[in-house]
Amino acid sequence: QVQLVESGGGLVQAGGSLRLSCASSGPTFSTSAMGWFRQAPGKEREFVAAIRWSGSATYYAGSVAGRFTISGDNSQNTVGLQMNSLKPEDTAIYFCAAQVGGVLVRSTRDYDYWGQGTQVTVSS
Repeated sequence: QVQLVESGGGLVQAGGSLRLSCASSGPTFSTSAMGWFRQAPGKEREFVAAIRWSGSATYYAGSVAGRFTISGDNSQNTVGLQMNSLKPEDTAIYFCAAQVGGVLVRSTRDYDYWGQGTQVTVSS
């Protein structure tokens, strides 16, 4: 069974940085893209960033563009998210996701596997 495991969450002050990592385990599988989503209390899960291996294209939500950077290793199905200049509104559970095949990357429906999430809390 394919599993995605996130790590690197925690508590940080506004303006600080955190780096999230996501590792996969289980049967060997190929992905076309991997991404990060987040969900704050009482809100829907929202797109944060994604990387498509073909052409190494990256995509970001407007709210994090210029502050967050996604990177990854296609051969290992791992992905990281460097988060700088964090704001209290970035507080959420962050989820890693993997897409086996597809074109679009900004919807939860575009992904096949999900991690359990890691909490990121930004204090003001």
